[in-house]
Amino acid sequence: MRDKTHIEQVERWAEFVRNNPRKEWKPAVDEFINAQFEMAEKFHKNLERTEEGRIILERLKENQARVN
Repeated sequence: MRDKTHIEQVERWAEFVRNNPRKEWKPAVDEFINAQFEMAEKFHKNLERTEEGRIILERLKENQARVN
């Protein structure tokens, strides 16, 4: 379970989004999402460097294919 401060931050962000035009908050959201994609890409590239990592990635791809 998340702590109280996390929930308070989510509530503050939701309030900010509700009360401000998209042009004010969208750049921050875009930056955050892009950073998440970059971190995931770095993580996968690091996994690819080892045999064990490649096996893990292959299992993840197989599991994803079953879900889709």
